[in-house]
Amino acid sequence: MMTTIKHHLTDDILMGYSAGTLPEAFDLVVATHVSLCDECRARMDSFDAVGGVVLEDCAETAMSEDSLAATMALIENGDSVAQAPRVASKGSVFPSPLQEYVNGDLDAVKWRGLGGGVKQAVLKTSKDASVRLLRIPAGAKMPDHGHRGTEMTLVLKGAFRDEDDRFARGDVEIADEHLHHTPIAEEGEDCICLAATDAPLKFNAFIPRIAQPFLGI
Repeated sequence: MMTTIKHHLTDDILMGYSAGTLPEAFDLVVATHVSLCDECRARMDSFDAVGGVVLEDCAETAMSEDSLAATMALIENGDSVAQAPRVASKGSVFPSPLQEYVNGDLDAVKWRGLGGGVKQAVLKTSKDASVRLLRIPAGAKMPDHGHRGTEMTLVLKGAFRDEDDRFARGDVEIADEHLHHTPIAEEGEDCICLAATDAPLKFNAFIPRIAQPFLGI
């Protein structure tokens, strides 16, 4: 599946992923994007290399007796997706990092309707941020909204436009408190996105505001 990516992750986000300081929800978006994007994967490799050099230059520090056991428990429990990025397999809508959370590809998703034909599937991650799959019918408009924190939206299929630009497969839009927009899925095919947020969205319309607590957006 050919992918021409125009909208990439910032260095700060990539360094946060490399250092393991991002919430799990954002880790998943980063890992999924990096599996599609050669440019961001190369930048990630450079940050990982710098981190390795820094560790080598650090002075030795005494550790508690249970440090090894605690580290192995974290690895075994899979508490983070911050790991070596993998290239997306051909023919799949979902890259490997996302398939592990969904237990399959697109046909394995258990969608829940949000109204207007829009559907979502909330994925289980740590509570410091949330991540969901969104399926927006071709030509449909998402409610006009702003942001109380950071939202990272990665396109997996189709495309959408908002007041800023056009976003297609592999593109990621990073929104903050300064962005107010109305995403619209392009005609032709449904737009499927992976979106992570660390704070509730700010809806202007009455109905989305009323439904917001029940939908967890």
